Amino acid sequence: MTAALRVGGLVPLTTLDFPDHLACVLFCQGCGWRCRYCHNPQLIPACGNEEKPWSEILAFLEQRVGLLEAVVFSGGEPTLQTALPEAIAQVRALGYKVGLHSAGIKPKLFANILPLVDWVGFDIKALPEHSRAITGVAGSGKANWKSLSHLLESGVEHECRTTVHWQLFDADTLWDMAQRLRRLGVERFAVQCVRTARMLDDNLAESRAPYDQQRLWERLDRLFPSFVLRG
Repeated sequence: MTAALRVGGLVPLTTLDFPDHLACVLFCQGCGWRCRYCHNPQLIPACGNEEKPWSEILAFLEQRVGLLEAVVFSGGEPTLQTALPEAIAQVRALGYKVGLHSAGIKPKLFANILPLVDWVGFDIKALPEHSRAITGVAGSGKANWKSLSHLLESGVEHECRTTVHWQLFDADTLWDMAQRLRRLGVERFAVQCVRTARMLDDNLAESRAPYDQQRLWERLDRLFPSFVLRG
């Protein structure tokens, strides 16, 4: 018998995390990267202090059948847990659609999960050559963009999103990255302005926007068939 999915938190209702669906979000425990702006650092360790038993999660979902439409597995990095496929199967058996938030930390594990989900919110950390400065892990950029290739080849509906802290990005770098994504075929792109109230790296200052920020958003809106700005 496989271990139960480790869940470090739950958002019971959201309209933002799976497009056009009423959903809940399960924050899976554990992540292999150490993104400096991470606003959920308590989810990084493999075991957390606020984990909810999987039986409790299932009981919650059984009570919400007919009220919620989808369940989103977020993190942390959900694809690192071997219990994820079985958890997805149990959620599907209740009639829910399944969303996944992932950065594709391990491309093979990510690719194995793709056939099981209906929609993916995929985190692009940076250009491959710049990713380590954000994640703290060598090779993270190569893995991130390899998983993007798997996603684009899968045909699964998705959104690519990048969290921006202006101490780690500048406007030209974000524009260069967006152009590369568009050339690869990405159609829906979201920029998420960082939440600075709580970050893993205490040395990060406030995220001060560049003077040409509005011009950048307008260029991105023209570049992608669908562009979304959050925060």
